[in-house]
Amino acid sequence: MAKPRIVILGAGLGGAIAAFEIKLAVGDRAEVEVISQGDTFHFVPSNPWVAVHWRKREAIEVKLPPVFKKKGIAFQGIGAAKVMPERNQLELSDGVLLDYDYLVIATGPELAFDEIPGLGPHGGFTQSVCHVDHAETAATAFDRFVENPGPIVVGAVQGASCFGPAYEFALILDTELRRRKVRDRVPMTFVTSEPYVGHLGLDGVGDTKGLLESEMRQRHIKWVTNAKVASVEAGMMHVEEIADDGAVKATHDLPFSYSMMLPAFRGVAAVRGVEGLTNPRGFILVDKHQRNPTYQNIMALGVCVAIAPTGKTPVPVGVPKTGFMIESMVTAIAYNFKEILNGQPATHEATWNAICLADFGDGGVAFVAQPQIPPRNVNWSASGKWVHLAKVGFEKYFLAKVKRGESEPFYEKLALDVMGIHKIKP
Repeated sequence: MAKPRIVILGAGLGGAIAAFEIKLAVGDRAEVEVISQGDTFHFVPSNPWVAVHWRKREAIEVKLPPVFKKKGIAFQGIGAAKVMPERNQLELSDGVLLDYDYLVIATGPELAFDEIPGLGPHGGFTQSVCHVDHAETAATAFDRFVENPGPIVVGAVQGASCFGPAYEFALILDTELRRRKVRDRVPMTFVTSEPYVGHLGLDGVGDTKGLLESEMRQRHIKWVTNAKVASVEAGMMHVEEIADDGAVKATHDLPFSYSMMLPAFRGVAAVRGVEGLTNPRGFILVDKHQRNPTYQNIMALGVCVAIAPTGKTPVPVGVPKTGFMIESMVTAIAYNFKEILNGQPATHEATWNAICLADFGDGGVAFVAQPQIPPRNVNWSASGKWVHLAKVGFEKYFLAKVKRGESEPFYEKLALDVMGIHKIKP
């Protein structure tokens, strides 16, 4: 009798770790195969550093085929064109059909630059740090900018769900400009769809509002909240500031010589529009066990998962999926596969706890939210130079895990247990 085939779609922060942990959980009882667009893992949280030349691309890359081969995991870097859940098949980008018994979707998002005229690095006028390719383009643009400094606009547009990197990059730019002795020639404005600074799509964590407002005041960064970016043209961003009743409270025409704006996300083309699988934005619908309610042999994790906003805001604000939250989804899925292959119902639930390190180059802000969505059992934030050192250490540690093909070494689990931070609900 043929072994069941578990196919993992995506090999980013969630997909790569999921492959290692699921294979460890199922052993030889199932085949595990990864389908990814390309054969290289990139450590996305380091992209803001790449954009100011604090990291080279090669330093945050891992070639995946030899790692997966060592772990007995099949791999194809061809990508997928379409998920066909009614047939238990994937259509790969080369037209080949791949059968699966179970599918784990970990694609990450598609970047919706096209939803705002002039947004983005592809035919638009703003930079991005969402992908390492974008970060390299942003670094080249920054080099040109430093030769002739002017105003900078950084932030996240309406519908964005990933705000941490926007704050990181604004403050990293401030640090780098001061090092280059040109900060005095650069007015900076932070533009965000959040209702207040430090909301983060999470209604704040601890005193992120106070901590981030204080940082931005000290660094002479102005801000516009409840901001809807109407359009961008060369050197000018047109922004509407929205009141609580939805009316336009004020308009801002913000000149810039350099801008990085995070876009809204949507589901990737391979899953968008599949009835029963996704919501209208193309995010995967899952139950408390990470399973799709319609197609029970499909699970999902990471940024591609549909999560409802924390509450109504004047401008649409999404919910971020932070690294530890994603890893908790991975562990729940791996544990549930053990039960499923034993003929038992899936019972494990991810905690969706969040641990975040936002680096500013010479300091930073850290927070712990348990769970990520309020109300919380733990709601803590702090700042200091130690955050930068912690982020550097975490980057090196995570890349080493991927190179070794490990998801959670025993000492990591031990340290988290000591701190009372768990991936699985009791």
